[in-house]
Amino acid sequence: MGKNSDCSPMAQDDCLIALGSNLGIAAGGPRFVLDEALAQLAACGFVIRARSRYFATPAYPAGAGPDFVNAAAVVRSPWGAAGTLAQLHATEAALGRQRAARWGARTLDLDLVALGQQVLPDVQTHAYWRDLPLEDQMQLVPQVPVVPHPRLAERAFVLVPLLDVAPDWRHPVTGKTVRQMHDALPHAMLRGVVAL
Repeated sequence: MGKNSDCSPMAQDDCLIALGSNLGIAAGGPRFVLDEALAQLAACGFVIRARSRYFATPAYPAGAGPDFVNAAAVVRSPWGAAGTLAQLHATEAALGRQRAARWGARTLDLDLVALGQQVLPDVQTHAYWRDLPLEDQMQLVPQVPVVPHPRLAERAFVLVPLLDVAPDWRHPVTGKTVRQMHDALPHAMLRGVVAL
């Protein structure tokens, strides 16, 4: 199990956050960056309820940069989706994130994976982003929060860490749990995510 700070079930308004880094900063490497990100989130008002182990994962898409260190956390946020995303982006910027290229190498990536059982902004918009072809995903960025993360079920680097902290969280659109989404991924993809 991960570094759980609170093993109780997720509350209705808890957020699932995915963390990743494949570039260090002057003070330390990617693991240091993730530790610092969690400390900064706690300092600005998030309650860190649980955090996963760290995992080494290949950059996505393949060849997009050095391997990542990924993790997941269950947090309680005093803000709604837009405010939570704004705080996540502010923490990324404070730790040197520059948004030069979509899916490029970066010091810090903080994704709002889920906010309880909410589907935002609505089911139709969520379906549009979830079904978007890969070539469009690489070019387009939604202008509003889309929650749960539209491609959550496709990403081992998100689901493997989430298995540590929220295995029974159920996707509000598909009805599948984190464990079910994890188990449906190809074994080759899962083998690429290695606990550190």
